[in-house]
Amino acid sequence: FMPNLDEGTLMYMPTTLPGLSVTKAAELMQMQDRIIKSFPEVESVYGKAGRAQTATDPAPTEMFETIINLKPKSEWRPGITSESLKTEMGAALQFPGVSNAWTMPIRARIDMLSTGIRTPVGVKVYGTDLGEMENVARQIEAVLRAVPGTSSAYAERVIGGYYLDIIPDRTALGRYGLSIGDVQDVISMALGAKAITSTVEGRERYGVAIRYPRALRSDPGAIAREVQIALPGGGFVPLGEVAKVELTRGATSIRTENGQLAVYIFVDIAGRDLGGYVSEAQQAVAAEVKLPPGYSVAWSGQFEYLERAQARLKIVVPLTLALIFLLLYLNFRALTETLIVMLSLPFAIVGGIWMMWWLGFNMSVAVAVGFIALAGVAAETGVIMLIYLDNAWSEARARSAAGKRSLTKMDLNAAIMFGAVERVRPKMMTVVAIMAGLLPILWSTGTGSEVMQRIAVPMIGGMISSTILTLVVIPAVYGIVKGWRLPSRSVVDESRADAELKLAAE
Repeated sequence: FMPNLDEGTLMYMPTTLPGLSVTKAAELMQMQDRIIKSFPEVESVYGKAGRAQTATDPAPTEMFETIINLKPKSEWRPGITSESLKTEMGAALQFPGVSNAWTMPIRARIDMLSTGIRTPVGVKVYGTDLGEMENVARQIEAVLRAVPGTSSAYAERVIGGYYLDIIPDRTALGRYGLSIGDVQDVISMALGAKAITSTVEGRERYGVAIRYPRALRSDPGAIAREVQIALPGGGFVPLGEVAKVELTRGATSIRTENGQLAVYIFVDIAGRDLGGYVSEAQQAVAAEVKLPPGYSVAWSGQFEYLERAQARLKIVVPLTLALIFLLLYLNFRALTETLIVMLSLPFAIVGGIWMMWWLGFNMSVAVAVGFIALAGVAAETGVIMLIYLDNAWSEARARSAAGKRSLTKMDLNAAIMFGAVERVRPKMMTVVAIMAGLLPILWSTGTGSEVMQRIAVPMIGGMISSTILTLVVIPAVYGIVKGWRLPSRSVVDESRADAELKLAAE
């Protein structure tokens, strides 16, 4: 969609399997931070496991966010780039059960706010049963890992939490004269903590709550035996006598989107263009994963931006070409001259594509903007070439009319040679001026240079090819169009030639 904007800071966002304790999360994060800090290009590392102290950051404990501040590139090892540095760090940060993902801080926030996906590519599985959805997501994860260009793929494990289910037995409750509310009151106090009083410490007031010790709250059998419910007539009855207490597995988190349950698969890619990778991944998933009835898959992440940009470009590019054609026609008032100028656009595009291939750039919105700008510049240079040719041809016709002789293809060729040669110097001045403005952008390395380079490269390559081809092709096409009705020689020349042939025969 767009080249990665180098923010000068990396964001490492690994994800572990559900059920990671706070102690183990802190230990794992510290190990990762030490490994990252060992790289000489790293200035400082700040890691966070789980959510921040705000309701707007509902991150689970198994989700890490590590901000890596980098040193100035002048202090980096020779030959090291941001991509190669991420590759080295990713190879060093290999832990069992941990899926790595790399991004930039600002880019990650924008992606997560707009699509909910923090990686370049995401897959959303929609359905009705979380267990079946997780099964489908894990199948897709396995398929995506085999697609060339996949750096990491991680499907959310939604069925990984443990829940204590207390199911009241209404028959037993009725036998003891108890209600559902009696059971809930005891459970809320014994297991959930219930405030019974408050204490004043200086100017602050704190609530005092009581509940059972952790050892009793963690064991379903102990809860069933030790939690006592007071009877209306006196005495107590264990919770296990009036309710079923069991430990079950359930969802750690539940996502909903457009009124449907959703499970996400996060995919990080390397060495592939976004559109080509998603196209191949979609084919692989469609061929190897069979979706149950009522379940669907949607591709998200930056791919959503790419689809929207492509839809807009399908309108903008033809509209731009139509406007160029209309302006040319209004200028020349002739369809022939307009088509001749439009012929210069493909030759400019050829150079832009060649330059992109040479530098290894993929197609993106920035590149498309560069090609749109190139079309305007190429049309301008074509107009100037055609004006010089028309002026030279007009002068030739004026001389022919003054000499009272008919025009021939030889006159047209002479006029074209004169006009084309006259155009060489203005053409070179135009190209040199444009290149002088674009080359510094191509060599820049600051923030935002990744985007500006993609705009400049098609224009530089296109100006080179259009300079060569426009000076050759447009005069040739002009000669073909203007000279197809002209005789090769004038009538006077033909009469003189016939007379010479007769004299030679006598």
